Amino acid sequence: MNSPTSPSPPLRARIAARLPHRRVALKWLHWTMVPLIIWFLIVTPDVALSIGGRTAFLIHSNVALFFVTLSLLWFADLMRRGLAGRPGPKLPPWARRVHRWLHLSLIWGLFLVALTGFLLGLTSATQLRAGGFLPFAPPLGLRDANEIIGTIHIYEFYLLAVIVLLHAGFHIWRHVRLRDNALRIMVPRRFHRYL
Repeated sequence: MNSPTSPSPPLRARIAARLPHRRVALKWLHWTMVPLIIWFLIVTPDVALSIGGRTAFLIHSNVALFFVTLSLLWFADLMRRGLAGRPGPKLPPWARRVHRWLHLSLIWGLFLVALTGFLLGLTSATQLRAGGFLPFAPPLGLRDANEIIGTIHIYEFYLLAVIVLLHAGFHIWRHVRLRDNALRIMVPRRFHRYL
């Protein structure tokens, strides 16, 4: 307990002391996004409807809400603090540029997927609800714009998946070719002995 003469730390400092370190939080965010991206590559809204009807679609919608929330948190972190990852000392100049480009492309890509999802709701003829309960944009009923944005949203997500593969390939290349332990940086310690 604090003595009467020592002031208690500000609320912001007390909250920050209870939160995980930025790098730990970003590792969890990073590895949580992997299965979510795989999910959306396999389970589209049409697939969800055909598999289990409205219930499966609501599950898909809840997963999408979680995905968008994480994407926006990651983007906000980038805007507030910049990239967390720095290129390693063994990277040649061209690879340093690729490192930065891949990371920025990933985070901006996640944000843009979330943005076009919002625009889908905005141009829809009916009120869309994220997770089946959260209305996220007033429907304007712009059918042509909705179709165009829907197409952009789909191709944008597949382009994001390609960037994810390039990102993974780049870091595997670093780990194997340069032997800079690039993979150890992003995996939990219990898996370090396998790398």
